[in-house]
Amino acid sequence: MKVATQDEVAADFAGYLKAAKRGPVVVMDKGKPVAVLLRSEDEDDLERLLMGHSPKLQSILEAARARFRAGRGMLHRTFWERVEAENVSKRAKRSRTGKNGRTRRSS
Repeated sequence: MKVATQDEVAADFAGYLKAAKRGPVVVMDKGKPVAVLLRSEDEDDLERLLMGHSPKLQSILEAARARFRAGRGMLHRTFWERVEAENVSKRAKRSRTGKNGRTRRSS
């Protein structure tokens, strides 16, 4: 892990991007960490990173953990059965909708 000031990173951004390929670069301002440069191999890496820092996703996960701890969890099989049922319902609604987005009339 490399540590650099904000001014150092600004002066040689390309160099610090290269350094981030070898490990995280912590950016400091007035002695406090303000950012981290991380390597991203592909879009999946980036998506995982962003999702891991999403307040909305974190609140959804915490609510799910609380339900699970309270004994209101759901079996894996039940979860996927509900997902499939929801997908079937959505596909059925789409098949009743015309190209213009309006519901087709039955003759």
